[in-house]
Amino acid sequence: MEQHYQKIWRECLKVIRANVTPECYDAWFAPIVPLAYKDDVLTVQVKSQYAFEYIEAHYVRLIRSTLNKVLGLHSRLEYSVMMDVTDKTVPDVKIPSKDSPSIENPSVQLPLDINSKNEIKNPFVLPGIRKLKVESQLNEEYSFDNFVEGDCNRLARSAGYAVAEKPGKNAFNPMFIYSQPGLGKTHLCHAIGLEIKRRYPDKIVLYVNAEQFVMQFMSACKSTDSRNDFIRFYQMIDVLIVDDIQFLAGKAKTQDTFFQIFNHLQMNGKQLVFASDKAPVDLKDLEPRLLSRFKWGLTADLQAPDVETRKNILKRKAYNEGITLSEDVIEFLATHVKTNIREMDGFLISLIAHSLLNRKAATVELAKQMLDKFVSNSVRDVSVEYIISVVCQCRNISEEEFFAPTRKRTIVQARQLAMYFSKKYTKSSLANIGMQCGKKDHATVLHSIKTIEDLIETNREFRQIAEDVEKSIL
Repeated sequence: MEQHYQKIWRECLKVIRANVTPECYDAWFAPIVPLAYKDDVLTVQVKSQYAFEYIEAHYVRLIRSTLNKVLGLHSRLEYSVMMDVTDKTVPDVKIPSKDSPSIENPSVQLPLDINSKNEIKNPFVLPGIRKLKVESQLNEEYSFDNFVEGDCNRLARSAGYAVAEKPGKNAFNPMFIYSQPGLGKTHLCHAIGLEIKRRYPDKIVLYVNAEQFVMQFMSACKSTDSRNDFIRFYQMIDVLIVDDIQFLAGKAKTQDTFFQIFNHLQMNGKQLVFASDKAPVDLKDLEPRLLSRFKWGLTADLQAPDVETRKNILKRKAYNEGITLSEDVIEFLATHVKTNIREMDGFLISLIAHSLLNRKAATVELAKQMLDKFVSNSVRDVSVEYIISVVCQCRNISEEEFFAPTRKRTIVQARQLAMYFSKKYTKSSLANIGMQCGKKDHATVLHSIKTIEDLIETNREFRQIAEDVEKSIL
């Protein structure tokens, strides 16, 4: 006899099937098995961690809308991934992303970690389902073996490996890694964690994005006990790796709690690894006491790879994919796709897919045909902060001058350029653009955009300046 939760999921599948392609439905949703429905919480089992992560990244909004339609606004979804532990199958639950209904719903409570005698709550386990161990959240593909070394990253990679050899007992604690997006800092963070897990299986290693940390802290702030449990949980970690640390900016209470955790781990010889898109000295809206501690150990940056390193990265990627590419194709890709490693990987995957699906050889001619379309249509990882830094560099001014309260023409024009290109290349609202460009209001942003448009149309010299800035942004 069909259970109530099975009927609910069947109704959900009807809505989902109508909003995705048959291929996506068969690949991602058909294998899902409903497990239970209680207190407005529907628990479903996915077939693998990869399936969970893919659904979380691509279909969370669809699932949320579906649940709202079938069960109402207060419904929530919990995922589980089955794993074997001591010959018994138990659910290993992964926390959904910030867009998931369970994170946005203020009624979510932090669950218990049953390994703790005092029942410390583990923010990485969804409510109602217990867990036997702390999941490190590391990606097995991001190992040191797959991290190609070059002049651009040799210092950071060597330091990361030294950290992995003796976590907490080296001169690089904390280790602070920074670079522009797409140059490998997240890969290096995972590689450090994976190597430590391989060498020291008993150590508790945890990788967490700072944005995820903030969301967990917000959930924990509902009561003093929950907040204390949150702090105690993180103080149990042997190796804490925090990516995108810049997301702590402007969040005073979260920074205060993070400071407590930092101090406890540091004093107890635990290893800390941080990653950011800026050097510590360039981070804004972070407490000075945190910034000073970020500088205690080693600060290492990752630069854009040279052609030889890009060629080696492409060879490793092709090898991992089981694809053979000729030297001239690799040379072409390394020479022409050089914005960042992420974009180069994306182009390689597109080239391989195009070759396989159309039964064509992956030749230089095929790569040339795809290049213009790929570069013009590729989604670029551009932020308002990045555009500001590019404008400052192109106009030969410092960021301190950019944000200074001055009416100097060159500075005002630089701010107007930043607002104009932020509107063109980011999804930020006008209010958010104005706030990041010196706390300007909505009307100022609109005026700046109109001013730049007029100058581009009427002033040949300024049009060349704007074109140079745009090329640098892209």
